[in-house]
Amino acid sequence: MTTQQITFRERSIFATAWVITKREIRDSLRDWRIMTPIILLTLVFPFLMNFTSRAATNWIDEFAGSNRMVIERFNPFLLMIVGFFPISFSLVIALESFVGEKERNSLEPILSMPVTDLELYLGKMFSSVTIPLLASYLGIAVFLISRAMTSPPWYPPLELTILVFFLTTMEALVMVAGAVVISSQATTVRAANLLASFIIIPMAFLVQAESIVMFYAQYEVLWWLVAGLFVVNLILVRMGIRTFNREEILSKELDELNLGTIWRDFKGYFLRPPELAADRKNLVATQFSLRRIYRHDLPQLLRGQGLPLAMVGLMIVAAMWLGASYAHQYPLPAKALPLDQITQDTFKNVQKVQLLNRVNTGFIFMNNVRVMVLSGVASLFSFGSLALLLALMNATLVSFLITQVIMLGYNPWLFIVTFILPHGMLEIPAIMLGFAFALRIGAGLVSPPEGFDVGQGLLLTTANFLKMLIFLLIPMLLVAAFIEANLTPQIVVAVYGN
Repeated sequence: MTTQQITFRERSIFATAWVITKREIRDSLRDWRIMTPIILLTLVFPFLMNFTSRAATNWIDEFAGSNRMVIERFNPFLLMIVGFFPISFSLVIALESFVGEKERNSLEPILSMPVTDLELYLGKMFSSVTIPLLASYLGIAVFLISRAMTSPPWYPPLELTILVFFLTTMEALVMVAGAVVISSQATTVRAANLLASFIIIPMAFLVQAESIVMFYAQYEVLWWLVAGLFVVNLILVRMGIRTFNREEILSKELDELNLGTIWRDFKGYFLRPPELAADRKNLVATQFSLRRIYRHDLPQLLRGQGLPLAMVGLMIVAAMWLGASYAHQYPLPAKALPLDQITQDTFKNVQKVQLLNRVNTGFIFMNNVRVMVLSGVASLFSFGSLALLLALMNATLVSFLITQVIMLGYNPWLFIVTFILPHGMLEIPAIMLGFAFALRIGAGLVSPPEGFDVGQGLLLTTANFLKMLIFLLIPMLLVAAFIEANLTPQIVVAVYGN
């Protein structure tokens, strides 16, 4: 295929998607229930924020005198809020994109159009985000103009203005991409609105985090957030295309939450060998066999984790570099790590510290298991990214300490052999495997295993995670915790003790 053919095909995809977009936009413009609140938020809300800004400025002039730093941090926050509120209506439009059409009996003509799933999906997505995003841009412009015309005027830096536009755009695209996925999988508008909490709650936490960054004026952090939202948007679009099925949308009836069926499917995935996970009629394979689990199931599961383990490994390499960088930026004083003064009393004194007086086998073991379970739960709500973040945090701390040891003039290899390897030979592989299987849970939402839909894929990856956790990782972590609490201190004292 030539470059011209590829370019033509790409243009035709977006051209067809734009035809669908224009149709949807026309329908939205005719719906006063959607347009009225958008217009009010666009034209009224910026003036309300301008009034708030002027009131805050007058209050600071009266009580804080020449200290105007607060208002300089307050205006960027208001600018961000002005941009965010109109795009919140993109969530309402996107939730109606498929399931709303189905309830109005107008979905069949759309799905019968001679367009690909990608063109249809992009058309729905673009139509859902266009009007609220344009309203958001207009609201930002109204706020900036009104703020510049009041006394005292406020003119934001060019970088901040561009940042707010990019941040607003990425937030709108992420919300719409997620809502379109929900709309294509739900069977009623009511169900779609209930599932929207999986979008609203994370976005609410995100806006709170952005507000803190705005008040601290650390705008470079928000550029990283824009990049992260862009990646999340690509993931959601891929998830939507992967799970989009026209026939299934039309044939779906009312959703039914059958806990018995869910438990039966989960139990089957947990008990059956990995290669027979989808074979629900094989009652023999469903029988519990501890011998088979250790001799067949666990090795089979481990062989299929090459890519997640590679991702965790790359994250650990990045964390090692990051930890070393922080160590050079924030060096510890020489007395912070007196390795040459360690005695048996050193560990006894640690036990006397109020926050550390329970550092024993049980405490270490439960802490590591808690991290493993948390990684699985966090992966579910972050498409696996938080599992990688936990791996990054743990490895960064280890790298930070090792680099500090080097900078203080100690032998790093001796430090690793005495402080880390005794228990780390079991703990580190167990944690890496736990993060890898947790990553599979989140990735399964975006790209379900072959032959499984999103729900069944989630049950399968969760069952595999728990099977690995119960039969392999927990025993490894228990032994590692015993070594760390009882043997590692003895090795350290034997090597470094006077």
